[in-house]
Amino acid sequence: MGLLGIFLSLILLMYLAYRGITVLILAPLLSLMAVALSGGIPLLATYTQVFMGSLGGYVITYFPLFLLGAIFGKVMADSGAARSIAEWIVDRLGPGRAVLAVVLSCGVLTYGGVSLFVVAFAVYPIANALFRRADIPKRLLPAAIALGSFTFTMTAFPGTPAIQNAIPMPFFGTNVFAAPLFGLLAGIIMLAGGTLWLNRRAAAAASRSEGYGDHPATAADANLRDEADLPPFALAVLPVVAVIVLNAALTWFVFPAMSADYLALPEYGETDLAAVAGIWAIIVSLVVSICLAIGLNWRRFADLRESVNAGTMGSLLPIFNTASEVGYGAVIASLPAFTIIRDAVLGLFPSNPVASLAVAVNVLAGITGSASGGMSIALQTLGAQFAEMGQAQGISMELMHRVTALASGGFDALPHNGAVITLLAITGLTHKKSYADIFVVAVAIPVVALITVIVLGSVI
Repeated sequence: MGLLGIFLSLILLMYLAYRGITVLILAPLLSLMAVALSGGIPLLATYTQVFMGSLGGYVITYFPLFLLGAIFGKVMADSGAARSIAEWIVDRLGPGRAVLAVVLSCGVLTYGGVSLFVVAFAVYPIANALFRRADIPKRLLPAAIALGSFTFTMTAFPGTPAIQNAIPMPFFGTNVFAAPLFGLLAGIIMLAGGTLWLNRRAAAAASRSEGYGDHPATAADANLRDEADLPPFALAVLPVVAVIVLNAALTWFVFPAMSADYLALPEYGETDLAAVAGIWAIIVSLVVSICLAIGLNWRRFADLRESVNAGTMGSLLPIFNTASEVGYGAVIASLPAFTIIRDAVLGLFPSNPVASLAVAVNVLAGITGSASGGMSIALQTLGAQFAEMGQAQGISMELMHRVTALASGGFDALPHNGAVITLLAITGLTHKKSYADIFVVAVAIPVVALITVIVLGSVI
């Protein structure tokens, strides 16, 4: 009954999340359902001590990243900086490279720390106008935004401040620049492969005389502001550059030169600098970049207080959704029947724990419809074992980090993924019209990139 309870809860989690029920309710209820079916385990103690304990630990560790990332994205959007960057890239590339222009606009913003949801809202109006002018079918637009927003800059490119690149750090003792060459290779595969696919699809549509099509205006189409109100590109891009440069400087030079013996004291968690430096670097980078974005665009905010407040409130649902999934994973991992699943997963590729790790993260990301959620569950339940297996076999922890991040960005973009649903709502399109291309650029090609890194990592 224990195994049945686990699998039934996973199936219901995927189905009910797709039906629109919040994971804040699903995660505790379905985890406790699995507990009840296991028998002999106290429900209330499991909820308060295991589920809530893991949820709270996740929030304590990662809340600053969610909070600062959301505020930075909102500040960049409301100041017009995000729009200015997108306009500049589009103007330079022109209608003839409309797909690449949209992908790069989204990529620059997300690599600089702007939330993918903010990027979708900021880039969509100009991307839509560009596709209309180039007479490219609008049904390809969601895939172009998806390619730039939640593929290579979310999981692959070294140094990205995305939460998916931060979560593996404490498990493997790494930083956001882990395995940079493998990350760059995977990112290039995603960027080049996805762009080539969309360009070929656009060319095939043109050969059939299929153009942009007739589409009603959406609410997001009104998200335009007078170009006279936009900051110059040089000022707009400075906070984005600051995130990347400061992150690198703090990670490689500033923090390694610090003496932080005080971290070994009980009041500071009895840890060491290597365990916290990666998160510290992202926190400092985002704080400085937020201040820089505000200072450079002070007079462009209609209401700065409202922008900061909106960004703050916008961070709460994402982190509690993910933290609830972490709590769910902790409960499942505490069940006696989970040992059977654990041994099966760890034994998938006994001579290659990297491949086993990739399968575990990808499957859980697909079930939860969340890259960060699936990754968190996998690492919460099996991270220590994978790290031990990797060290025993002499596998680089940086490779383990990068493969974990890459694996989270594969099956996560299945139809029930929240970002996919939101993106289609923003663009006013449907799964039937646009999901096939989203699947290719955000699921199939990233999985190819992941497999490439695993294969190369096993032979180099």
